[in-house]
Amino acid sequence: MRQIVLDTETTGIDPKAGHRIIEIGCVELINRKLTGRHYHEYINPQRVVEDEAIEVHGITNEYLADKPVFAKVADSFLAFIKGAELVIHNAPFDVGFIDHEFGLLNRGHGTVADHCSVIDTLVMARDMHPGQRNSLDALCKRYEVDNSGRVLHGALLDSEILADVYLLMTGGQTALFGGSDSEEGGSGVATAIRRLSAQRPALKVISPSDTEMAAHEAKLDALGEACIWRQ
Repeated sequence: MRQIVLDTETTGIDPKAGHRIIEIGCVELINRKLTGRHYHEYINPQRVVEDEAIEVHGITNEYLADKPVFAKVADSFLAFIKGAELVIHNAPFDVGFIDHEFGLLNRGHGTVADHCSVIDTLVMARDMHPGQRNSLDALCKRYEVDNSGRVLHGALLDSEILADVYLLMTGGQTALFGGSDSEEGGSGVATAIRRLSAQRPALKVISPSDTEMAAHEAKLDALGEACIWRQ
């Protein structure tokens, strides 16, 4: 099962008002294991980023000036997500922007629904935790996911964090998941994905005391020849 955990950043909140995508970040899961493959691009929106949006993600107009436009990255992005199940927090927002970008190209890309199925972790969280806050930050606190590096929103970082949260919400243990070496994605520059689980402290190993070991051996002696631990 191939899943892509996805997040975007934008110039504003409504594509119908002409707002555009400025960052896409994705990480890949195969059979609920992070593979290390990712897709990440900053995008020149060909319009001004609203000040309120900059306060959220910190991505400025000056930074985006030399980045590729969506038309340049659309095919590689679609190739990365095609056929996967997308995992998105508040999916209508991101999917709405992606569909809007595909529509502006008028190249027959269709919509996200034509290529992928979608899981909305916000809907899932509201079903699991009714009446509680279910923002990504709130879920990180609830599931003890380290989001200390999330001073500002960022598409790739948020997709990494959401992957941790999603796996824990659905019964996984991300600390036990190993990933392969990182592969090239997005701009073609191989960049290792910073796994948050790697920052978590190792489990403490408590060795038995001499008294406990003596009691253990006495118990095995009492079991006699039938004791399988000594066979």
